[in-house]
Amino acid sequence: MVYSTFHALSLAHSTVFTTARRKNNSLSNMKFPLLAIVATLSSPTMAFTTNTVASSIKKFSSTQLRTSALESLADITTLSIDSGDIDTVARYAKTGLITDATTNPLFVSQAGANGDARYEAMVQEAVSYAKRKTCAEDGCDVPEETLNLAVDRLAVNLGKELVSLVPGRVSTEVDIRLSYNTEKSVERARSIIAMYEEAGISKDRILIKLAGTWEGIQAAKVLEKEGIQCNITLVFSFLQAAAAAQAGAYLISPFPGRILDWHKKQSGKEGYAPEADPGVLAVKRMYAYFRKYDYDTICMPASWRPSRGAAVEGSDVDEILALAGESC
Repeated sequence: MVYSTFHALSLAHSTVFTTARRKNNSLSNMKFPLLAIVATLSSPTMAFTTNTVASSIKKFSSTQLRTSALESLADITTLSIDSGDIDTVARYAKTGLITDATTNPLFVSQAGANGDARYEAMVQEAVSYAKRKTCAEDGCDVPEETLNLAVDRLAVNLGKELVSLVPGRVSTEVDIRLSYNTEKSVERARSIIAMYEEAGISKDRILIKLAGTWEGIQAAKVLEKEGIQCNITLVFSFLQAAAAAQAGAYLISPFPGRILDWHKKQSGKEGYAPEADPGVLAVKRMYAYFRKYDYDTICMPASWRPSRGAAVEGSDVDEILALAGESC
């Protein structure tokens, strides 16, 4: 049985991912969901039907595509939107098709500099909270501890808003500067979860995002044993994926587009046939490994590129077509 899941890009440059959930009895034997891109919603392109994902393709206007793609995806999997824009998340959540949400440091920084009164209130609360917790006084030098806590608090404030909009999980990322420090990553992750729990939000609603370094993966191993589920991001190799699965990580986010970028730069090629795309091949290997050795870790690719090059019409969905035929 073919089982493929997808993400799509919105006009606001947010990313809709599918995460791993079995939605009905027909999918009950599908333990290893594969996530991939389905379409760019800001321009006319390809849409997929739920019955024949890789072969039944039609042309739609961007409005028709936005509806048909998301509805098709929601029929076979759970959708998660990757955005820090509250209005964008709310708009998609109101369709009833979106379940989860993810954020990253870029979204948090954009929220802090947005100028919107809602985001300004988040920033002010984060600063006040950090000062109160670290005893930093106005007019004094602000210690690094205070700055770090304020940034984490802002990420949590944004996450709290997203939790109120979607019924599923929200991913919040640990400071990327701690990617090579297991102990500090665990400490910051626990602090983030504690702030959510102070706000009445269960850790079951949150995924902690950690970089796919050895130290980040070891942090995930510790946290998973404590019931704090993790999203290992910045995965570019099979070894990272295997290590994450062996550590018991809930989810990995490999970046096939970034892998393709590297190979294009090294080879001088303008593009690849989708089935020969190095990023596609890397994700397929990761996914096959999870299936073969019965790991429950979810494979959720992100950061997509057109395999054949942006100048080729329809190439924005090359990688999804190359990955959509994976079978269980």
